[in-house]
Amino acid sequence: MLYAAAVEVTHKALATPDIVIIGFYFALVFGIGLYFARKERTSEDYFLAGRNVSWFFIGASLFVSNISTEHFIGLSGTGASSGLAVGHFEWLACLILLILGWVFVPFYLRSNVFTMPEFLERRFNRQSAVYLAAISIIAYIFTKISVQLYAASVVLERVAGWPLWKTAVVLVIATGIYTVAGGLAAVIYTDTVQTLILITGAVALTIIGLMRVGGLEHLRTMVPLDYFHMIKPMSDSNFPWTGIFFGAPILGIWYWCTDQVIVQRVLSARDEGHAKAGTIFAGFLKILPVFMLVLPGIMAYALFRDQLKTPDFAYPTLVLNLLPVGLVGLVMAALLAAVMGAMSSVFNSASTLVTLDFYKKLRPQASERQLVNFGRVATGIMVLLGLLWVPFIHYISSQLYIYLQSVQAYISPPISACFILGILWPRLNGSGAITSLLTGFVLGATRFILELADRASGGHFTSPVARWFIDMNFLHYAIFMFVVCSVVLVGVSLMTPAPDRKRLAGLTFATVDDKIETVAVGGPPPRKPAHETPMEHTFNVVFSLLLLSTVIGLWIYFR
Repeated sequence: MLYAAAVEVTHKALATPDIVIIGFYFALVFGIGLYFARKERTSEDYFLAGRNVSWFFIGASLFVSNISTEHFIGLSGTGASSGLAVGHFEWLACLILLILGWVFVPFYLRSNVFTMPEFLERRFNRQSAVYLAAISIIAYIFTKISVQLYAASVVLERVAGWPLWKTAVVLVIATGIYTVAGGLAAVIYTDTVQTLILITGAVALTIIGLMRVGGLEHLRTMVPLDYFHMIKPMSDSNFPWTGIFFGAPILGIWYWCTDQVIVQRVLSARDEGHAKAGTIFAGFLKILPVFMLVLPGIMAYALFRDQLKTPDFAYPTLVLNLLPVGLVGLVMAALLAAVMGAMSSVFNSASTLVTLDFYKKLRPQASERQLVNFGRVATGIMVLLGLLWVPFIHYISSQLYIYLQSVQAYISPPISACFILGILWPRLNGSGAITSLLTGFVLGATRFILELADRASGGHFTSPVARWFIDMNFLHYAIFMFVVCSVVLVGVSLMTPAPDRKRLAGLTFATVDDKIETVAVGGPPPRKPAHETPMEHTFNVVFSLLLLSTVIGLWIYFR
């Protein structure tokens, strides 16, 4: 196999056209953010964009809230080291987004909640809501803010020579300005612009890379045969098929169907039809990262193998070696759009959680201005914690995206169990839910701590029990946790009194048609839900089936 043995380029000085493109991007984003800063008035406007967002903007915001620089680094890096298999997470997300739209969205909109902990409080109890809000904030620090800043800094330091810490601080301040000022509306509409820039820049690099390697078929001859086979054996250390198809959906349901950052976008929809259509549109967009992020990683391995001191350098190496003046600025703008779009979503959602699920409970008479200001201060503290965590990321995994997925695997199973089983069976109660959540926390924390300690000690743990916890694939461990937490949820619920059916109105399939009480826990009285029109329903069904068949067809082709 032939590949380029080029002299390594450490970084490039940005040319004037590149700087102009990046400057134009910042001006556009700040202009949109400041425009909406003048329009925000109520807490519903600030946290849910007035519940008047259409499907296109919801879908774009869902996509860019998920795709950040850790995807540019992690997906391409893992693609360089093992091929297309990491793309399973992206294509599974297409199907999980359909579950969000068709299964969960009707319950969320009907209950008129602002946050996911609020939904869990109505379904179970206050303790479960506190757990979810707290664990969500911890997850934002470990798997969102810190990873996004680290990945962005790796790219910008590698491509342009910008120092890691200075880059991280500048990105936080720049993102915080328009997020704090404009609220969710500013985030969603800037996300749309960032989606277009992100896709344009990433696709441009993919096309140039394919031209350099001589096309997709020639690329297949330049890398190991298994790089283009996505279905891996059960013994595979990273992506066993059993873990992908049974474990990864557990992570996906937690992330796409119960996480505040994601669900807050669909809560802003003008009606149920637009909410569903937004999830379907986002599902189609999620097909793209395999081709515009994973595939470039494979190309980097084929072309510049000698320069890949670590897999995380795959994407920056392509940018350094392939792009001419002007396109470097476009791809840099795409990277900035990715990190700023994802961070702004986290900042706004964290503010919503801290404000409505904690501060408002303690200060129910606080004015809306006080609520928003408190959320801004708390979000700033979260950002600081995220910055402090960055130096420790490499202890988990040298491949950033696997680190991200593995941490989520330790958090998601008990939350997924409570939401899934909670809407399916009204007999489950708050005692079962909080016991299940705490059981999952212990299991996840045990694995996380043991893995950190084992890596720090160079893998010298000899205890059979410790080795079992550490060596099990993280997706298999997610399955194990989900089963244990589900058994605990059901068992404790059956041993304790059943919940009052009246408080479950509209929150489970069995009580979906029951009359919803006018007084809701910790929030405003529910409004009358806006259902999808017959035409919206028809379009949503057709495009859902098209998305489903497209993903299945891709899996068959790359099996």
